[in-house]
Amino acid sequence: MRYEELTIEGRNAVIEAFRAGKPIDKLFVLDGCQDGPVRTIVREAKKHDTIINYVDKERLDQISETGKHQGVIAYAAAYEYAEVEDILKIAEEKGEPPFLILLDNIEDPHNLGAIIRTANLAGAHGIIIPKRRAVGLTATVAKTSAGAINYTPVAKVTNLAKTIEELKEKGLWFVCADMDGEVMYKQDLKGAIGLVIGSEGEGVSRLVKEKCDFTASIPMKGDIDSLNASVAAGVLAYEIVRQRM
Repeated sequence: MRYEELTIEGRNAVIEAFRAGKPIDKLFVLDGCQDGPVRTIVREAKKHDTIINYVDKERLDQISETGKHQGVIAYAAAYEYAEVEDILKIAEEKGEPPFLILLDNIEDPHNLGAIIRTANLAGAHGIIIPKRRAVGLTATVAKTSAGAINYTPVAKVTNLAKTIEELKEKGLWFVCADMDGEVMYKQDLKGAIGLVIGSEGEGVSRLVKEKCDFTASIPMKGDIDSLNASVAAGVLAYEIVRQRM
C-alpha cells in the first residue's frame, strides 16, 4: 500500500498518525518536554516500537518544514512494511525455496532502493531490514527502486540476529557477504537461503555475522578493497540465481 512520504509535525497530527496506524520510522521529541500530549505521543511510539530521538529545539527547527512542530516531529514511511511471515508465504505460494536478502547497517536510501530493484529481478522473495542504524522506506528509496518496491516486500525487525535464529528453525541457512569469506563460486548456495549484506564502511555487525552459517567473498582484482553494498548484493544474488537454475 502506497503512502506519500510524510514529515508529520505538531502534537495532534502525530497522535492521529499513530492512531491511524501509519508506519512511523522515527520520532523526534523536544528533550525535557513532559506535558500530557507529549507523554501520550511517547507512549504511542513505545507501543509501536518506534525509534524515539530526544533532541534540542535547534535540531527540531532544522528538521521542521512548517515551523510549527510544537516539540514533536515524526517521519512516516512512504510504503507499508511487510511481516517476515508474508515473505515466506510468497515463496511457498510460488513453490520455491525461500530466498531472502537481509541488510545490516545500510543507511543510504540509494543503496536500499537499488537492492530492492536487484532483489526483485533476481527473484528474491523479500528483504529484511533492522529498525536501528538503517534507512527505512523513504520516497528516495521508492524512486531508486524503479517500481520494484511495489512488488518486493520489505520487513522491518527489531533484532536481526534473533530473526536469523527464528528463520534457521524454519530450515533457512545464512550466508554473510564478507571479504574474509571463501570465494562465492566455491560454495553451494542452493536451497532455502538468506543472504546477509552489510554497508561498505561498517560491514555486517559481529552479532549478526556470528549467527550466519558461513561467509562468502566476491573475488576482487582491482586496487581498491570494497564494492558498493548494492553492487555486492547484486553479484551475490546472481550467483544464487545461477546455482538455482
